[in-house]
Amino acid sequence: QVQLVESGGGLVQAGGSLRLSCAASGSINSINGMGWYRQSPGKQRELVAGIIIGGATRYADSVKGRFTISRDNAKNTLYLQMNSLKPEDTGVYYCKLTVLGREYWGQGTPVTVSS
Repeated sequence: QVQLVESGGGLVQAGGSLRLSCAASGSINSINGMGWYRQSPGKQRELVAGIIIGGATRYADSVKGRFTISRDNAKNTLYLQMNSLKPEDTGVYYCKLTVLGREYWGQGTPVTVSS
């Protein structure tokens, strides 16, 4: 079993920054990939940034150059550094781990960007 706990969300003005964290515990020895998703009001959940085995990263076009995904293996923690935030970045951010082909989701952390 895998447990994920996100933190770091909050209210920020446009142009500001936030760093999200996702602490993982449990059976996480065979991670296939990990990523951050967001669900904005009235929209479907979408991939924001992801890391696959080997370290390759990918980003949604809307966040390229502003967001950075990273991981600390020693702390079993995934991060999302978000800079130059825009009101359209508002939503609930979820981290996801894929372990042996099975997906695990955190509970989500809300981010609100005011204009």
